Amino acid sequence: MTSTDSQTIVAQAAIVAQYLSKTVVDAQGSLTLLDGVNLRVGRATSVAIVGPSGSGKSTLLGLLAGLDLPTSGRVWIDGTDLFALSEDGRAALRARKLGFVFQNFQLIGHLNALENVMLAMEISGQTAALRADAQAMLERVGLGARLRHMPATLSGGEQQRVALARAFATRPSLLLADEPTGNLDAAGGMRIIDLMFSLQREQGTTLVLVTHDNALASRCDAVVELQAGRLVEQAATAFPVQAGSEVTA
Repeated sequence: MTSTDSQTIVAQAAIVAQYLSKTVVDAQGSLTLLDGVNLRVGRATSVAIVGPSGSGKSTLLGLLAGLDLPTSGRVWIDGTDLFALSEDGRAALRARKLGFVFQNFQLIGHLNALENVMLAMEISGQTAALRADAQAMLERVGLGARLRHMPATLSGGEQQRVALARAFATRPSLLLADEPTGNLDAAGGMRIIDLMFSLQREQGTTLVLVTHDNALASRCDAVVELQAGRLVEQAATAFPVQAGSEVTA
């Protein structure tokens, strides 16, 4: 592959990960959490990362977000070499381009639903019409009557809908979701799945999620499986994901 080909791949993809590895060392020795993962994700597609507990799913998601540093390997987000940035640079990129949804919601307890969404928008750099836009997004997820409710007064499903509103209100180019239905019952989980994919299509967002939920994984354009830190299987449509793609600097 020529340098020009590599530059084209990086420029056209939402995510490129190359030879991504993570090893931790403690008194007991070393443990490889992720082992040489190569992955390419197309823009505006949805990808599920599946595999047993301890297979490296959340480790991979954290590295794609730049929340942790790899032992080796590289990641490009929308053409930007993630680990060539400083810690502050990675934080700034996350604020501009990434949204997050977590299993345990991670809402700020002393802020109401509207304030949680507004804060995320402010951090991302939005300054105009914060309140109106945040309210519109909460109404979009069916929480127009819960704007001033504190997280502790909301059900689990309602809290996750606030989290979805918070994530999509910043119009991220990439949304990373870690077990977004993990703390919900079947009915609540299905509502979150429907909302998340509806918003993803509306905004043209690239979605990468970790899940044990087969119903959720089946809704994605592609599924990649990790076993013992290695990518072992993919079921992709067209171009959303390619594994084993080498990119030269």
